[in-house]
Amino acid sequence: MGLLSFIKGAGEKLFGASEAQAASADDLKKEVEKHGFNTEGLDIQVDGDKVTVKGNATSTEEAEKIALALGNTVGVAAVESEIKVDTPAAEATFYTVVKGDTLWKIAETHYGAGKGAKYEVIFEANKPLLNHPDKIYPGQVLRIPPLD
Repeated sequence: MGLLSFIKGAGEKLFGASEAQAASADDLKKEVEKHGFNTEGLDIQVDGDKVTVKGNATSTEEAEKIALALGNTVGVAAVESEIKVDTPAAEATFYTVVKGDTLWKIAETHYGAGKGAKYEVIFEANKPLLNHPDKIYPGQVLRIPPLD
């Protein structure tokens, strides 16, 4: 997956984090666990506003969601994902939400005019990081999976 960029002033505020620096590795690990992901064997390192994560995941989707859980926190500008995947699949596209966006609008942009109803695909692809389709915010990075 490589390096993902984030807006370090946007996202979940974790204890000890600021726009200048990400939270500690332990607090970031707790954030990943909060979303229901197994962190056993994950190595998370923080260097200022850059986070590096190494380990294993069962799928490409899980690896991407772990990176998003880390990056969508205040103080993180980049996540270097070196997660090895047991079952590789096509990687998703990543999109940074801007003011005025809705999942419907994002679906039409990525999947084509008249395909706004495919917002459900994007919503499902970002669970459990998203808990409601109307609760996205500027600066948040989302997974946009390819349509089957």
